[in-house]
Order: sequence, then C-alpha cells, then structure tokens
Amino acid sequence: MDNLIELWQASGIYNISVGQLTMIVIGLVLLYLAIRKNFEPLLLVPIGFGGILANIPEAGMAFSAVENAIHFAKPHVLSELAAVLGVAGNDPHAITEAYHSSNASAHAAASLVAQDAGYNNGMLYNFYSIAIASGAAPLLIFMGVGAMTDFGPLLANPRTLFLGAAAQFGIFATVLGAVALSAFGIMDFSIQDAAAIGIIGGADGPTAIYVASMLSPHLLGAIAVAAYSYMALVPMIQPPIMRALTTEAERKISMSQLRHVSKTEKVLFPILLLILVALLLPDAAPLLGMFCFGNLMRECGVVDRLSDTAQNALINIVTIFLGLSVGSKLSADKFLDVQTLGILVLGIVAFGIGTAAGVLMAKLMNKVSQNPINPLIGSAGVSAVPMAARVSNKLGLEANPQNFLLMHAMGPNVAGVIGSAVAAGVMIKFVG
Repeated sequence: MDNLIELWQASGIYNISVGQLTMIVIGLVLLYLAIRKNFEPLLLVPIGFGGILANIPEAGMAFSAVENAIHFAKPHVLSELAAVLGVAGNDPHAITEAYHSSNASAHAAASLVAQDAGYNNGMLYNFYSIAIASGAAPLLIFMGVGAMTDFGPLLANPRTLFLGAAAQFGIFATVLGAVALSAFGIMDFSIQDAAAIGIIGGADGPTAIYVASMLSPHLLGAIAVAAYSYMALVPMIQPPIMRALTTEAERKISMSQLRHVSKTEKVLFPILLLILVALLLPDAAPLLGMFCFGNLMRECGVVDRLSDTAQNALINIVTIFLGLSVGSKLSADKFLDVQTLGILVLGIVAFGIGTAAGVLMAKLMNKVSQNPINPLIGSAGVSAVPMAARVSNKLGLEANPQNFLLMHAMGPNVAGVIGSAVAAGVMIKFVG
C-alpha cells in the first residue's frame, strides 16, 4: 500500500499545478491553430508540442540538472548547492535565484554537484542549449532562407530597398514604446527586453529568436509565439492598414515590367552585400553572413546539392529542434506573466507600424519619382516572405484585375529580410 501511495504522490496528476495545466491547454491551442487553421504549422506544431512536454509535472524536461536537483529538494544536495553558490540556508527559491544570476564558473560548479547527485539536464533543455543558446539553429535557418531567396526583383528595382528599410521603423518605434511603458511603471521591461520585443516588428521569426536568445532569453517563448502567430496573421493584420493609407487610385497604379537580371549580378550581390554590411556593422555579420552564403549557393550554380540540402532537408531538421527548443521556454513560471500580455500587444503594434511605414515611404517616393510605385508593395517591407508580397498582390488585383504586383512586392520583401538582420545587429551592438 505504501508503494501505491508513493507512486501516486510521484505522478503528474498529483503534482500538476494550475499554471502547468494552463500551459498544456495553451500548447493544445497552438497545435489546433497549426493543424486546423494552418497558422505557421512548421513552427507552431513543434512549439506547441514542446510546450506540452515542458509542462509535464515531475518530468523536468525543460530544466537543467541544477534546476531538477532544486525541485526535488533533497537536503544534502541543497546544502552542497547553497555552499557552491554562496547562499545562506537551504531555501530552494534563494538557491534558484543565485543559480540564475551566477557567473559561468559558479554555474559549472553547481552543475557538477547536481550531476554527482544523479540529476541530469532535461531533454528539451539539451535541445535548447545546442540549438538556440549556441545561436546555431536560427543561423542555419537563415542560411536555408537565403538558399530559397531570389534577389532578382530587388536588383531589378533597387528603389524597393528603401521600402524594406522603412518597414523596419516598426522595430525601433516598439523599442521606444516598451521603454516608455517601463518608464511610466506600466510594465517592467529592461532595455534588452525592449530590443528583443521590438524585433517582432520585422516579421522574421529566426531573427526574433536569435535576438531574444542573446538579449532576453527569459522572454524567448512569448516573443517566438508572438512573432510566428503574427506572421501567420499577415493576411488579416495588413489589409485594413493598407486600405486606410491608400486611395483607390493609388491601389490601381500599374508598375512597369521588371528588367532581366543577369547571373553575374545575382552571384556578386550576396558577396558585396555581406562585405559592405559586415564592414559597417560587424554584429549583423552572423545573420546576414549565413543568409548571403545560402543565396550564393543558390545562384552560383556549382553546388546544387548543397543548395538543395539547405533549402529542404537541413532547414526541416533544424526547424524541428528549433520549435521544440522554443517550446521548452513555455513553462508556466516563464510564460504566465503580465509581461507576456505586454509582448503580445507590443508585437502587433510593431507589425502595424512597420506595415504603415512601408506604405507611407512608397507614397513619399511617388512625390519625387517619375516612375510611380504602387504603395501597396510598401507593406511587403516587413520580412514575412512571401506572405506579405502575396497580400500586396491580392489587394492590387482587387483594385485592378490586370495589376500583378507579386514580383514587384518581392523586392521590398527581400529587402525587409536584409533590413531585419541589420536592425538585429544594431540592437545587439548597442544593448547587448
């Protein structure tokens, strides 16, 4: 009978908290949105499933060996951890705080104590350490995105680079907004938190994850969920803003056929882009470097096998581990917080401002240019490739059934990817 009681007390049902149950439900909602509503399924399926795994009581899959040792709270282990971390007493909360704020050497010493006591890192914690904490997964995905990107529309109409740059205004405006909320005592975001949240406005999931992992790892789960959710909602978020800022006549503007871009131009562009940006802003080199490398593999024509691997097998494998790793940050103690609501609100504001800035930049360029630009393509400056370009094309066809804007919109769309990588470099440089 005692064994049965011990088994029951060790079960997940006995130990589950309201927060963990809530997060499991949220994980199920993410799976529903991905499977039934087709909202970014490639990321939300592993993120949602990872969130469920992270909140299974007593499994400790999202915790380090030290966190698992503290959770099970054996007195002699707590005493050793307290001694290593310089904590008086065996209070688990005090030891946890000391562990999270400790330097690398104390971190390593505490890990050895926990491992000697028989505790190990959880599965999801190991995935996170290898895929995200190292920065590897977002960079590999950026390489795959580069291998799938055609710079032709941007090279054929270089003016659209300004539209991609303007759309990044949403990132910096949201950083200021997050700082203002903290200044007025409404939220409690550090400047690093504000920078990580602002990147949501770039509508670039890998960039948001990369910046959050470097500047604000404790907000990674909320930032990633917000970024990918809003990317999936592009067809709902952008059209009202685009219609409000343009007239019927502007939406009917037809753009001339794009010129042919030579192979030489396509091969040289990623090389020159990397050298130019890396020399000016070295902190942007990792993201932009992998993006340009992937594109060079695509365009050079001599490494088709590598390009195909980057576009398909590799990016799919990395996406699985990236999603599960992000899901590990959806534990109840990290996600169920008023800051999460603030992140969701600021994220959609960033998205809206970026969309509006791109449209307004196109209208401004029409004032000084003899070749008109349809302002609808300005909204594609947010780097939700290629969904934002498709939305621009759809609204253009509604206004003029002969107005095909897709290839024109791909110019600012690709420029937005470059712009978000540069913005990430700026954030890391100044607040990292």
